[in-house]
Amino acid sequence: MTNNPRKIVGLKGYGLEVLETVPIKIQTNPENEKYIKAKKEKLGHIL
Repeated sequence: MTNNPRKIVGLKGYGLEVLETVPIKIQTNPENEKYIKAKKEKLGHIL
């Protein structure tokens, strides 16, 4: 399981077949809201 699309590409690069992606659901709160938003917007994480 991952939210990082780069990891999926990396696995495929090693010849592994990715059958399904299961995003890890994360609850935001005032302490992590900016961090989670940045991961989604800047890194393309699937949230």
